[in-house]
Amino acid sequence: QVQLVESGGGLVQAGGSLRLSCACSGRTFSSYAMGWFRRAPGKEREFVAAISRGGGGSTSYADSVKGRFTISRDNAKNTVYMQMNSLKPEDTAVYYCAARLSEYASIWTKGPSYDYWGQGTQVTVSS
Repeated sequence: QVQLVESGGGLVQAGGSLRLSCACSGRTFSSYAMGWFRRAPGKEREFVAAISRGGGGSTSYADSVKGRFTISRDNAKNTVYMQMNSLKPEDTAVYYCAARLSEYASIWTKGPSYDYWGQGTQVTVSS
């Protein structure tokens, strides 16, 4: 069983930065493709970023965050990160990390593709 725990959320002014972390239990973290999703108040969950298993050679971003957010992973620490720069009020949401066992270096951008989810961390960007 995989457990995911997000941290790093908080309140920040527009233009500021945050780094989210997602710690993953288990001894085979490098075998999991990882993703970040978010849900804003009154909206459906949406894809934010994803990274492939292993060294994370493949990444994908939602158009709304491309150039501002960077996903990365540290397999030695069983952790995936998302550096968020130039934050905007519309980035306000609960952010979730997700994991799925992956045989190949593929990435997934759809929520149902993932098997494990964290509890979420709140990010609030004030104008």
